[in-house]
Amino acid sequence: MFTGIVAAVGKITSITPLGQDADAGVRLTVDAGGLAMVDVMIGDSIALNGACMTVVTKTDKGFTVDVSRESLNRTTGLDALGEVNLEKALTLSDRLGGHLVSGHVDGLGTVRSFEPVGESRELVIAAPRDLARYLAYKGSIVVNGVSLTVNRVSDSADACEFSINLIPHTIEVTTLKHLKPGAMVNLEIDLIARYVERMLSLSQSNGNS
Repeated sequence: MFTGIVAAVGKITSITPLGQDADAGVRLTVDAGGLAMVDVMIGDSIALNGACMTVVTKTDKGFTVDVSRESLNRTTGLDALGEVNLEKALTLSDRLGGHLVSGHVDGLGTVRSFEPVGESRELVIAAPRDLARYLAYKGSIVVNGVSLTVNRVSDSADACEFSINLIPHTIEVTTLKHLKPGAMVNLEIDLIARYVERMLSLSQSNGNS
C-alpha cells in the first residue's frame, strides 16, 4: 500500500529487454534521486508513476525493477527514459498524508488541458468511461502516483472529464509539471469507492433475484 505522496522524483536511466519475443518484459534501471535507499531491501515495493514494482537489485543511488509486458501495456511512462514519481510502500508507523493507494493502475487518462489559474494550475483529464462511477466531486484520484482531489466531474458518452487544482508545491516536487495536452497518465481510482461500488452492485443484484 501507498499514500500517493511522492517521496522523490527519480529517473529511468536504462531499459533492458528481458527476452527476444514480443511478450517479453523489460528491466528498468532507476536513479532514485532524493529517495533514501538505506532502508530499501531486495523484494521491497516501490511505486513508479503510481505502478507498484518490486526491487530486484539495488545500490546506494538506485535500483532495478522487472516490468512485465502486461504491465507495460496497461501503464504509461515505464517504457521510456526520463523522470518518474517514486514512493516507497507504506509502513504501519507512517502518516497517511494522501489516501490509501494500492499501486495498481486502473486505466489511462488523457490530459485535455493544463492551464494557470491564479498561483495554481488546473489539470483537466479525460478518464475511460468505465471509471466514471468511481469519480466524484471532492473525491480522491491518483494521477501518475500523486494523490489528488477531484474538483469537477463532467460525463459524456465516451469519457469522463475531471479537473484537479495543483498547488505550486505539488507541481514543483512531482513530474506533473511536464504534462501537456494529449499526454497519457496512469490513473488509480479511490480504494473505498471500489468497495462501495462492489457492495452496491451485489445489493442490487440480490434485490432483483
